[in-house]
Amino acid sequence: MGDTNSNNGNNTNNNNKKPEWLQQYDLLGKIGEGTYGLVFLARIKSSTNRGKSIAIKKFKQSKDGDGVSPTAIREIMLLREISHENVVKLVNVHINHVDMSLYLAFDYAEHDLYEIIRHHRDKVNHSISSYTVKSFLWQLLNGLNYLHSNWIIHRDLKPSNILVMGEGDEQGVVKIADFGLARIYQAPLKSLADNGVVVTIWYRAPELLLGAKHYTSAVDMWAVGCIFAELLTLKPLFQGAEVKATPNPFQLDQLDKIFKVLGHPTLEKWPTLASLPHWQQDVQHIQGHKYDNTGLNTVVHLPPKSAAYDLLSKMLEYDPRKRITAAQALEHEYFRNDPLPGRNALVSPNADKAVNYPTRPVDRTTDFEGTTSLQPSQPVSSGNAVSGSIPGAHGGTLRSGPRQMPVGPSTATGEKKGHWNGDDWIPSTAEIKALRLWRHTGSERYIWFIMLELIRYLSECKVEMLCHHYLETLSFISRRQNLKIKDHRVYLFSVRCLSALTSILLLQVLMVSWEVKEAPTAH
Repeated sequence: MGDTNSNNGNNTNNNNKKPEWLQQYDLLGKIGEGTYGLVFLARIKSSTNRGKSIAIKKFKQSKDGDGVSPTAIREIMLLREISHENVVKLVNVHINHVDMSLYLAFDYAEHDLYEIIRHHRDKVNHSISSYTVKSFLWQLLNGLNYLHSNWIIHRDLKPSNILVMGEGDEQGVVKIADFGLARIYQAPLKSLADNGVVVTIWYRAPELLLGAKHYTSAVDMWAVGCIFAELLTLKPLFQGAEVKATPNPFQLDQLDKIFKVLGHPTLEKWPTLASLPHWQQDVQHIQGHKYDNTGLNTVVHLPPKSAAYDLLSKMLEYDPRKRITAAQALEHEYFRNDPLPGRNALVSPNADKAVNYPTRPVDRTTDFEGTTSLQPSQPVSSGNAVSGSIPGAHGGTLRSGPRQMPVGPSTATGEKKGHWNGDDWIPSTAEIKALRLWRHTGSERYIWFIMLELIRYLSECKVEMLCHHYLETLSFISRRQNLKIKDHRVYLFSVRCLSALTSILLLQVLMVSWEVKEAPTAH
């Protein structure tokens, strides 16, 4: 009994110990919560960025309970490869070595469009200035044009995912956030239907509501049109009721709301309409219904011949092939008319000071849930990345030169870092532990961690080294040996590694080709 109590006491002390990576921040409290997890506000302690505000996003466990969510990994892999002023900046990634949960650190944005719209509607009862609306929209399109130029569809644009910086040199700058549903797309298009329902219903394009399996960046432009209208009127343009009990993308009430404003689409205006899976279901519904075109101009209170109305109507074009692109929208007459858009959307050229929006409430009673069991994990530094962090978290996709090979094994935390010694992979201390736990439990959570470790290393390799690792992995799979842990799961893991290697190798080759051809940049 005495030994048990002693052990429990030691465990309590260990659990109450702050994780090492968290010690670089002053944690202020919780500022948000969603289906993905929690968001906390913190400030950096280091001398170089002392006092800088950081938002730390903690992901919930995956639905099957097997560690890191694929959504989280997708968001990390996208954000660490893109860099643009109007896209949120991923500063660092921290890994919980115990339960494989992730913590993402972003530059903190004081506001978002949802709260700004609500402030004008519910608090001041006054419309947003034309300068601010135009500046918000131009910056949103600027960031979106960058994403689309790099073959990324966001797929979840809505006011709450459009952040606005509230302090410092970036005051009033718009940042596109939340890349959990984002995808790389390509031409010719492959089916994206297996990705499930995307885009919050009020901002969901009609082709998605009618079950389109092949869709493009045009779905983002429809969402931008809905956001534009909401900035003008302070209320959602198409506020339908969602039926959440069904995976069916066909949402009758949302389509009704769209048809009542824009009228019912016709085959003359949208020739591919009849090929959509739920078109016949829609045809059956509209029998006996008469949709009078209420007129978009009357809903948003814009003159039909105004530049703003013209741009909005082109964003809300039924046929996605005719819908205006982000690049085309940036060149629209609307942005050439006074007032011209500005970088600081909160301070117009004629104003003396910024619009005073309320700050986010901070729940100072809430600490990180479950972080007491975290193992120490160091942040990324300029020259040495340690196990548990992902280097290059804010590097750009279009790199001016080849990636540098990572440095050798680090002992900064008293644990060996995984590395290649020229011929073989020498696993980190954490990987060895994860492999043993995986062997005995079979839980996928440990494999997610090992995959993160390998992807972290492989993404920093040159093409020649990737080719070497690719051939070595092929050789291993054919021999099914070279590891002390002889288990069929190791073989399956090697196949997964080969898949990751293939993807990263192709990406590297494309990047080299892209650099030679001078890839397109955002306007």
